[in-house]
Amino acid sequence: MRQSLVWILQIQKDKNVQEAARNQYVASPKTDVVVEQSQPTGPQPGAELVDAARIELTKAPQPLHRRKRRPSGLVGTALRYILKAIPSAPVTAPTQSHDTTVDGALSKAVGLLEQAARQNNSDALYLLAEINFFGNYSHPRNLEVAFNNYHQLANVYGNSTAQYMLGVYYSTGVGDVVERDQAKALLYYTFAAIRGNARAEMATAFRHHAGVGTTKNCESAVKYYKSVADKAIAWHRSGPPGGRSWVHQSWRISDDGGGIYGEGASASSSGMNAFKPSPGSDANAAIDDVIEYLDLMSQKGDSKASFNLGRIYYDGQRGLERDIDLARKYFFLVASRYWKSNGRLHENPKQGIEKIATKAAGYLGRMYLRGDGVAQNFDRARMWFERGITHWDAQSQHGLGLMMLHGYGQKENVKKAMELFKSSADQDYAPALVQMGQLYLDQGGQEDVRIANNYFELAGRHGNIEAHYYIAEMIHHGVGREKLCGASLTYYKSVAEKAEPLVSSWGDANDAYEAGDYELAFLEYLLAAEQGYEKAQTNVAFMLDSVPSGVSLSSLLGQPREKSKLLKNPSLALVYWTRSSRQSNIDALVKMGDYYYHGIGAEGDISKAVQCYTGASDYSQSAQALFNLGWMHENGIGLVQDFHLAKRYYDHALEVNEEAYLPVTLSLLKLRLRSAWNTITHGPIHSIQDEPQTRKDRSFSEWIANFLQDDGQGHEDDYYAGGDLYDGALGDGEGTGDDDGVLESVLIIGVTFSLVFLLWWRQRLQQAHQQAEDARRREQGLPPNPRPDNAPGADFAGWAAGGTVGLGLKQQEQQEQQAQGARLLLDAIMATFVRYALERRADDDDNYNEWSDDDGDDVYWWYSREGYIVKWTILAVLVLLFTLWIVGGYWHAKKRIQKGLRPLAYHRCFVSRRMMAQVDPRYAYPPNAYYAHPQQDGYGNYAPPGGYPMHNMPPPPVYDPSRPPMYEDPPPDGGAKIDPAQGQQRRDDGPADYYAPPQGPPPPR
Repeated sequence: MRQSLVWILQIQKDKNVQEAARNQYVASPKTDVVVEQSQPTGPQPGAELVDAARIELTKAPQPLHRRKRRPSGLVGTALRYILKAIPSAPVTAPTQSHDTTVDGALSKAVGLLEQAARQNNSDALYLLAEINFFGNYSHPRNLEVAFNNYHQLANVYGNSTAQYMLGVYYSTGVGDVVERDQAKALLYYTFAAIRGNARAEMATAFRHHAGVGTTKNCESAVKYYKSVADKAIAWHRSGPPGGRSWVHQSWRISDDGGGIYGEGASASSSGMNAFKPSPGSDANAAIDDVIEYLDLMSQKGDSKASFNLGRIYYDGQRGLERDIDLARKYFFLVASRYWKSNGRLHENPKQGIEKIATKAAGYLGRMYLRGDGVAQNFDRARMWFERGITHWDAQSQHGLGLMMLHGYGQKENVKKAMELFKSSADQDYAPALVQMGQLYLDQGGQEDVRIANNYFELAGRHGNIEAHYYIAEMIHHGVGREKLCGASLTYYKSVAEKAEPLVSSWGDANDAYEAGDYELAFLEYLLAAEQGYEKAQTNVAFMLDSVPSGVSLSSLLGQPREKSKLLKNPSLALVYWTRSSRQSNIDALVKMGDYYYHGIGAEGDISKAVQCYTGASDYSQSAQALFNLGWMHENGIGLVQDFHLAKRYYDHALEVNEEAYLPVTLSLLKLRLRSAWNTITHGPIHSIQDEPQTRKDRSFSEWIANFLQDDGQGHEDDYYAGGDLYDGALGDGEGTGDDDGVLESVLIIGVTFSLVFLLWWRQRLQQAHQQAEDARRREQGLPPNPRPDNAPGADFAGWAAGGTVGLGLKQQEQQEQQAQGARLLLDAIMATFVRYALERRADDDDNYNEWSDDDGDDVYWWYSREGYIVKWTILAVLVLLFTLWIVGGYWHAKKRIQKGLRPLAYHRCFVSRRMMAQVDPRYAYPPNAYYAHPQQDGYGNYAPPGGYPMHNMPPPPVYDPSRPPMYEDPPPDGGAKIDPAQGQQRRDDGPADYYAPPQGPPPPR
């Protein structure tokens, strides 16, 4: 809010941009009127009346716009959440009581100013216009009187501020003083912009950018936005080292309630844009509650809480003014817990405090470097920065680099400064990234410019105003980047809008809104909206909104809220919904569709509403837009009545926003009932249909049959029956049949190898099972299983059909039939492949012995494209089979070991020695001479007392004296049939131990 008109009188127009920014808040008895026009050296008529009025205004009481604090404590918090839980629509235009009484001092001051205004005193005209427009000093707002004063001031003196305000009147028609006339608005904005008024320059630039009252002209928009950006960056650099700092105030008042349509229904708070804080996060807590909690933890010695408090008070935020003194107190508190007053470290500091302490040192050094809340002291700044860089604090490195670069309190050292900037930039610290970009840009080389651009891009991700300005300049002048008008306009606009204290009154607007002065807040937002701020445009439209978004508490209690006359302007609301939507506000685009649908602010136009909803749905972020389109399809309003399309839009709305489950489910239930009734009664509306299937599901046998019959050839013949659509289009000797032939060859070979592998794999499983069974029977002294007769083809039937031994004659016949079927299948596959090859070779485009490669040269088939594909396919199949053999062998061996069986011969190499030792003691490490099976002796791994641990072996075979010898040569001298080696000399090893087989049956295998 404009609390004092003395501040207004202090604004001066100066051609020097930096000097004008410095003098904007410096006391001066003259307005910009005096500077703009060639005035006489003497005072204006009525100057003494203006001076007397200013004295009286200082006596008038000032309305204090304080931020409303949320109730604290248990009762207040509970009440706040109860009221929040009650469904209510966003407050679009709250009621406001007006006090028409005028204080004595204010009345006297206004009388003096009116007398001076009748003498055409510029200061008196300006003060009267501001008092009546903004309602300063609690003066009743009179927009018509304000317009007259602005008009007289602009016509007589050419005051740029008055010209800008006249542009606002003609652009918005606020207060119904004049009719909206965009041509006159642009005229007044242009006059004020030519005189250098920053607000008028932004308004003119936005109109050329958006095409409001004129055709779109990017070059003209860039011209005005660049002028404001130059002033903004000069104002930023006119501050202390590191540039000016301020609290960003721009925000959407609808975001406090979850967006334009409320929490969960707005695109800004649902779906992919939904804010999902982690459990235990304080992201949704009020700033007062956060500060109270952090202060409590700080008093308990929590250094992190103390540091966060200092940072909150130093940076400030919307609704919380900066408190530099309190911030310094908390930073000193953190630093004192790590460093003593003499700079030495405390003994046994808390773990992890060094990182927090160095960050606090960086802030303290920044305060002394800039003189924030303290006298500027370069020595102390360097001391704190040097402490901060001990643990690589990015802010300390950047601050010390600034001191070395510019020689603050020391000699300049560009090389060392660049090293510090580089280290800080590596930690993604935005100011250091900008400094690195500046240093490289000053070199001027092509590679240096490229590196500088990269640094500016990295800093621009953080929204740094200088980074955006450098990017805009490089694009605008085509230095290191392509010269693009649209891109440079975007960055210049961003720079201009970031300098909020210089070019806008966001802080006054927010203070007025939170204090309940909604009319004043509306007017302040209106001025920012005319400058092109998208958030301000949304705020203006939101406060003027007359379309209810839900059920309000006041309507339930029978106390509907009445809007003031100033806030009853639906046509103006539609204007700003439209302008906001053109700046990518999806909810504003949906709201724009609501206005056209209901005929609010303009004549009802369902087709325009459909266009708005469709445009918003294209982003797949607004479930509300998708739901509206589904409802319109369901009821045939503006769109063809189609239940099936309605269901699609409802389903899509649920996919975009899961929180829309209840309304979408209820709507789908009603839609299905209507669709079913329409189907039963044979209604004309397209009912809900099952999604069409792209192709018929086939069984494996049907797929094989269709593959062998070449079912797709008939469809291809029908397609080309009307003539060759592509004659000559692909060149001589080329066509589309090669790809199909290659695919068919690959499929045939793949199926053949797969069948062969499956049959071979099943045979191996059967053989392994039979070998294991034979080994078990031999160990138990049982005769082997009888074998079936070796009839012709019996072996093939066994492995091809997966048969087992010991089957009856009928089962053997079944196996023969299965084997015969497998042979026929293989023969059919091979015959198809041969037939295909013969048909291809008989084709006119191919030679019998020669084929074509990718370059069109005639080569043998094996070296053609198809040949290479077949060769690589065969190699891939072999690699696959080898891999399956390894994996399957390992798996089979592991399963046999788990069952207590030895792996087969071709499995043994796949398992480790340790696994083999579980079933074969010979693989134990170190090898065991004797092994006692745990289930043999009943004592676990120990032998029975007094006995020897025996090897787990079958009983020795019974000796048969009548068995013929196993050798053909005659026995040696002295040998006998019983012991052929008895004539050989033996080593006397002593008596052998007595061997007795263990009692009981052999252990199970």
